[in-house]
Amino acid sequence: MTSPSAESRAPSAVAEPRTPLLSVRNLAKHYARKTGLFGGNQGVVKAVDGVSFEVFPGETLGLVGESGCGKTTAGRAILRLIEPTAGEVVFEGQDVLHLDAGSLRRLRRRMQIIFQDPFSSLNPRMTIGAIVREGISIHRIAEGEEADRRVKQLLDEVGLRPEYAKRYPHEFSGGQRQRVGIARAPSVEPNFIVCDEPVSALDVSVQAQVINLLQDLQRDRGLAYLFIAHDLSVVEHIADRVAVMYLGHIVELTSARDLYREPLMPYTQALLSAVPVPDPRAKRDRIVLEGDVPSPANPPTGCVFHPRCHHPQRDAACAAIVPPLEEKAPGHFVACIKQPPSIVSWETQQANGGTKPPERYIPRAAVNVAATQ
Repeated sequence: MTSPSAESRAPSAVAEPRTPLLSVRNLAKHYARKTGLFGGNQGVVKAVDGVSFEVFPGETLGLVGESGCGKTTAGRAILRLIEPTAGEVVFEGQDVLHLDAGSLRRLRRRMQIIFQDPFSSLNPRMTIGAIVREGISIHRIAEGEEADRRVKQLLDEVGLRPEYAKRYPHEFSGGQRQRVGIARAPSVEPNFIVCDEPVSALDVSVQAQVINLLQDLQRDRGLAYLFIAHDLSVVEHIADRVAVMYLGHIVELTSARDLYREPLMPYTQALLSAVPVPDPRAKRDRIVLEGDVPSPANPPTGCVFHPRCHHPQRDAACAAIVPPLEEKAPGHFVACIKQPPSIVSWETQQANGGTKPPERYIPRAAVNVAATQ
């Protein structure tokens, strides 16, 4: 798969190629499934299965999908917080997956993470100041009074009073704790941060504050984000491009503007139809998916979404052909052989049991929701 190499949000007559800050190719994380008294191997769970994308300097790539689709696993595998099974991760020209322990530790100063749970991600035995200062000391960025000054500056940047440095995590609310987690991430001066559902555990009013905070930090420090979330309404406000995951695969990748205006993957269309509209009087159309999400231990053949797909042209070819993530429009990549154009010809689909030719399909439910955002 070839990802777009030009900035999707800056149209120009001649698009200048850019060098990605992070390049992920065919990333996979499989877990051995063991059962029984002696833990015999009963196959594998494909949590992430061949994911590819790029993140450019200063941009936010949203990574969205239902719970269990592999978003968090992908983010942690990129940072090697868990070891990938296969694939390639190149950050600032370095092959992350083949670095030794010392080199990886030095590189992690440039790659940080904000965890989802603001309660379990902070050490309850350390003060807030010590938590934020820890990375500064480990990477020998500053010591003594200079380190104290940096801690106070970071707390001030995230909207916390400097005197809070002497308090412990249990003395703060969930939103305040998440601000501490956010302050910890830029403390070592990274240029890339994985934001692992940083607002999902927060109240709606606090979510808006944290999103604004992340955008301010990005603007002031030139940060790039991989923003993992399941809430498409949140992603719309922060992402430049969006990658949609389903059952360990990326099924759509495009600019945020194009995704919300013209979603092409049936799964994305269903997600958009479920986005709440802040008007109780508005009539809603919903695309209700049938059945449950298949198990990653036993994924469907062909297109992983075909058992629940609502595309009117779905047929036997969808169960036989693995759809490539291909460019349907400039910078708009979709894994669906029924949305034209496709490199999988109609003749090939017929040879695999296809009876319904590809046909462009964007249901009104998805368009209505996109238009109201």
